[in-house]
Amino acid sequence: MAQKGDLLSVRQDIRVVDATIRDGGLCNNFRFDDKFIKDLYQANVKAGVDYMEFGYKASKEIFNEDDFGKWKFCNDSDIRKIVGDNKTGLKIAVMADVGRTDFQKDIIPKKDSPIDLIRIATYINTIPAAVEMIEDCAKKGYETTINIMAVSKANTDDIKTALDILGQSSVNAFYIVDSYGALYPEQSRRLANLYCEYADKYGKSVGIHAHNNQQLAFANTIEAMTQGVSYLDATVDGMGRGAGNCALELLLGFLKNPKYKVAPILKIIEEHTEKLKAEGVKWGYDIPYMLTGQFNTHPRPAISYVKEDRKDYSKFANELYDIINS
Repeated sequence: MAQKGDLLSVRQDIRVVDATIRDGGLCNNFRFDDKFIKDLYQANVKAGVDYMEFGYKASKEIFNEDDFGKWKFCNDSDIRKIVGDNKTGLKIAVMADVGRTDFQKDIIPKKDSPIDLIRIATYINTIPAAVEMIEDCAKKGYETTINIMAVSKANTDDIKTALDILGQSSVNAFYIVDSYGALYPEQSRRLANLYCEYADKYGKSVGIHAHNNQQLAFANTIEAMTQGVSYLDATVDGMGRGAGNCALELLLGFLKNPKYKVAPILKIIEEHTEKLKAEGVKWGYDIPYMLTGQFNTHPRPAISYVKEDRKDYSKFANELYDIINS
């Protein structure tokens, strides 16, 4: 596909999505204090961010509420305490995992909720269940996206079949999700072209959610954007599971639309994320995450390795090789 836009142009279809609380919550079990959430909400409003994802709508039958902070569950009342009636240009999002969300009960009609967008996360083999969730949420009045996770592991023919099925649903946007931080810009470009082909066919948008295992989250995001991807996920200071994500401050600084402003996000880094790091919350590029990215596998072994504060990288590489090939 032809490149869309250039370094000096403004694309009005771009939507910046701050996923700090949701992906960053995987680093500290969603135990953020309300001041951080409130300050981040206000900073996103000032920065011109289009959507702020508050966390998950996780099932309280599956997950013990005592084991997590409240943003694992995103009760509507908790969100409303932060945003009130949200009389701003910023829209509120939450994520709902297929098989881990009591969506029929916990996702109430939009008219009674401060939430605007439900981001439905699925693997390629649970697309029918994802479609059921899409239609339920759309019927309740929500915008929806479908986030196909671990796409670097998916067969191209399966992706095409999934996009064809999803294109016939009520979903607003398909998401490329580089769960393992394994993609290179050339691969991101090819996937963006594929997703945008189906999006054009069905009148949908496309998004990207990148992980930074190989320090390519920002590069993959803007590469996909040049091919027509318009929903761009990012997090403050790159905060997210394992190696983290495309940094919001990098993305806002790159986009030329004057509505986007970096300064409010820098203030959040200065006042909050630096403090979280000092308190021992870990995320960001590290050799173990690089290795799981290069091996195109889940970062779970690297997360355990980092928690143990190990530095025997070559030994870990051999262990990882054995895990993957056993």
